[in-house]
Amino acid sequence: MPAFWTEPDFDEHELVHLVHDRASGLTAIIALHSTHLGPGAGGTRFWHYAEPAGAMRDALRLSRGMSYKNAMAGLPVGGGKAVIVAGPDKAKTPAMLAAFGDAIEALGGRYITAEDVGITEADMVAVAKRTSYVTGLPSTDAEAAGGDPGPFTSKGVFLGIQAAVAHKLGRDLKGVHVAVQGIGSVGGGAARLLAEAGARLTLADVDADRAAALASELGAETVAAEAIMDVECDVFSPNALGAILDNVGIARLKAPIVAGGANNQLARPEHGPMLAERGVLYAPDYVINGGGIIAVTLEYLARRDGKPCDIAEVHAKVEEVPVRLNTIWEEAGASGRSPDQVADAMAQRLIGR
Repeated sequence: MPAFWTEPDFDEHELVHLVHDRASGLTAIIALHSTHLGPGAGGTRFWHYAEPAGAMRDALRLSRGMSYKNAMAGLPVGGGKAVIVAGPDKAKTPAMLAAFGDAIEALGGRYITAEDVGITEADMVAVAKRTSYVTGLPSTDAEAAGGDPGPFTSKGVFLGIQAAVAHKLGRDLKGVHVAVQGIGSVGGGAARLLAEAGARLTLADVDADRAAALASELGAETVAAEAIMDVECDVFSPNALGAILDNVGIARLKAPIVAGGANNQLARPEHGPMLAERGVLYAPDYVINGGGIIAVTLEYLARRDGKPCDIAEVHAKVEEVPVRLNTIWEEAGASGRSPDQVADAMAQRLIGR
């Protein structure tokens, strides 16, 4: 097997830190892609991988995605990501979280962490007992941002879908059919906002009972998780795990728009142009799903400066998401490049690559 630094996903990472703590059983990877704009910021994922290479691939791709996401959101932070490798039993202990906090502290502020898949607000509170380089912590002030950033990610995804429908279809969301893949914190929040705007929804989730419950609440339909990409609709909204837009996935699509909150939706770089060739408008994932990192970064910066984070400031920053998307789509239309290529070029200029 080739060394990971020869793989395309390595992409000149500044640091890849492998952590193993024998006493607690912690195995983790902390990846810093770029600190050109500031300390690397990005969440921690807790996941079981069938092969170690999967954990490394996830850490590298997610870290690079955070560099691009933070740059495109106009935040004074770079890109980083952490993966805690879960065992088959997916056991997570206080000792593991403490050891992980110590590992972050040892980096001296080069990496700032927050919630991601498999990590809760309570987990971040536990990590914060060992390091100050953590955000996404609860706030007791109703006027201050803090805690779970999921609602802000959902809002950005909703606004991005709204912008995509206006750009591609020339209409508002009333009656637009959106197929939502994954209805966790982000997908479920976006679905509620879409329903409020009058969209018609088809929902799918690996937890069929959860999908059925939300469908009942919103007056939506459901399909099996493996069938959602075959639904004929106006918008396909992926909000689960990434790399679903590969040759097979793209061939299955029956939607003129792909816009959702999942990270790393494109399996490989060639799949963005493939979507464009099919006439599908794509919302680059790290632009449309930037609401959460906006919230936790502004929270962290405010706490660092000894003041509460103004929730109105966070909402205003999230509302810039559709502006960025429209800029990308307009340049893509004018240049003949696909939206992902345009967004990547913009982000790379911002981080000095």
